[in-house]
Amino acid sequence: MTIGYLYITLVIAGLAGMIWGFPAAHRLKKPFDIGAALVVLCGVVSFAFGVLLTFIPGFFQGR
Repeated sequence: MTIGYLYITLVIAGLAGMIWGFPAAHRLKKPFDIGAALVVLCGVVSFAFGVLLTFIPGFFQGR
């Protein structure tokens, strides 16, 4: 049951990264906006993995 909490944490961290990163990518100056855009990308990947593993826990195990 504790693994389910890890997946929910991935979803929450992904949402937090996207919510912070989208406005920051447009607000920050030139070299720092790339970092914010990477945070958004990592947030999207984290959110997708978290949702996928929350609803299909054995997805990457091939069951």
